[in-house]
Amino acid sequence: MRGILVAAALFAFSAIPPAIAANPARDVLWVALQGCLLAKKAAGRSFPCLAVDLGDGGARPGTAVLRAPGQPTHTVVMPTDSVSGIEAPVLQGPQGAAYWRAALAARHYVSDALQGRLAPSAVGLEVNSVGGRSQDQLHIHLDCMRRSVVAALKAHGDAVGERWAPFPVPLEEVPYVALRVPADAVPAFNPFAALARVPGWQGHLHDASFAAVEADPGDPRGGMILLAYREPEASAEYLMDHSCRMAVHWRSG
Repeated sequence: MRGILVAAALFAFSAIPPAIAANPARDVLWVALQGCLLAKKAAGRSFPCLAVDLGDGGARPGTAVLRAPGQPTHTVVMPTDSVSGIEAPVLQGPQGAAYWRAALAARHYVSDALQGRLAPSAVGLEVNSVGGRSQDQLHIHLDCMRRSVVAALKAHGDAVGERWAPFPVPLEEVPYVALRVPADAVPAFNPFAALARVPGWQGHLHDASFAAVEADPGDPRGGMILLAYREPEASAEYLMDHSCRMAVHWRSG
């Protein structure tokens, strides 16, 4: 196994796309991904990733799941192909929906790390803007949401409809727009394409960021709620709590 890991590291550095290699500080995730792919292909193991799906060459593109170093719940889901991030045109088509489904399916890794103290349905998903991210390989963050965000969705979720509109209150001092996705539409949904439908956002997704989480259990319309905003360094990741204090809140609530 040690020999495989050495070979994986050498292969990873040689496989960095030229556009990414121009800024090595932003290619760490890509390098780790190449190690996962080589381990999967050579030995049938996903390490250092939690899981690797090589895809089927068709409707299901390859994806990998990786735990953020030193963070027991913070997990990311990424394509095995080179996809820069939220602004990538390929995400406007079927691949965007496929990566979304892969992220939904991976929420259990956060719940498992908490030994079931938080339901997978309460795990949030998030993608940062170009200026708000540190890596240039698409990665969908999975983790707990802040208590304040959970409380805001409980109090104001009924104001969120199936068309983009301002969320009634700022979240972490930032004004967001919000969209409800009906429960039966969630599996086929493409959040990247939905962002392009926010008035004035088409062609400007490089500075957009969004988070998504299932509606409060008491919300009669259910489904998922997307929260998004645009700024040069937009990062809806601030709506997440990587220490997962809300796991205790959810259990008691």
